[in-house]
Amino acid sequence: MAEIETRQAKGRYRKVEVRTWGDEKFRRLSPMPPCGQGLWLFLITGPHTGPIPGLFRAGRAAMAEELDWDVEAFDKAFGEAFREGMVKADFKARVVWVPKAINHNRPESPNVVLSWAAEFDLIPECPLKWEALDYLRASVYGLGEAFTKAFDKAFGKASLKPYPKAMPNQEQEQEQEQEQEKDSSLRSDSSDADGVDLLGDGPGQGEKPDLKTRKADRIRQIAEDAQAEFNAILAKPHGLLSKCTVLNKPRLKAVENSLPTVRQLCLRLFGSERVTRQFWKLYFETAADDEFYSGRVKGGPGHENYEPDFELLMREKTIAKLADRALSEVTA
Repeated sequence: MAEIETRQAKGRYRKVEVRTWGDEKFRRLSPMPPCGQGLWLFLITGPHTGPIPGLFRAGRAAMAEELDWDVEAFDKAFGEAFREGMVKADFKARVVWVPKAINHNRPESPNVVLSWAAEFDLIPECPLKWEALDYLRASVYGLGEAFTKAFDKAFGKASLKPYPKAMPNQEQEQEQEQEQEKDSSLRSDSSDADGVDLLGDGPGQGEKPDLKTRKADRIRQIAEDAQAEFNAILAKPHGLLSKCTVLNKPRLKAVENSLPTVRQLCLRLFGSERVTRQFWKLYFETAADDEFYSGRVKGGPGHENYEPDFELLMREKTIAKLADRALSEVTA
């Protein structure tokens, strides 16, 4: 969050009115040719945008028509932005999300956050909607206590209870439908949410180097999120455990090995297999409630000085045990 605030403090911005796209003189100008940059400007300033930064309801054909592009040209431009991670979409549900929009368009006050609830109800139900909510929650929480309270009042507090209407069967049905799309670059990223073939034993022999790099980068990002939440919740001086200061190869491997279980939990909790920092926050808060995994109670005879560490909490067995306990309490 500090990085975001620093970037915002140094950045220079200009306001663009949404009605510019419908202005008579503007529309008489020569049209913008289909291109990735032009689409990006349209996505963040166009008439489809609403009060929730980056999250809106729009279909491919409608946006292409607004730009006076044919759908094929729109798809090509959208694919450019999608591959850069700048935009996501579930075009069957007609939901589009620009993840970084909130970094440059923060709510001016807690009341603005409260106003999002009504707009959010109008967004069609799909896993992408709940993934966006999870990201927005983490971003708004970083703005201060007043914003946190407003978000919780509008959307409820984060919990281990699954989001509504985002269960695995819905996710699988959407993936099957998306696999029939001609342009694979526009498919949902749920099957590649955290790299490549993370449910398997590792990279295939024919895997391209850039694919390996993308997988490694994604695993490191997940590990850094886990490390940050572990240190903030369980490590000294806030907690009792020793800090995780270095993400070496064994620790990165421990995170990678945990992902099959973690992805299942994320799908149940958030409606998407994508592993976000919010999951680690919930997980380590659950560990903090446990006498042993929090460090409040030491091991048994012969292990009196043993204390849990980052690697132990990354074990699938540990994650499953704590998740079973937390989820059984929720459903009891």
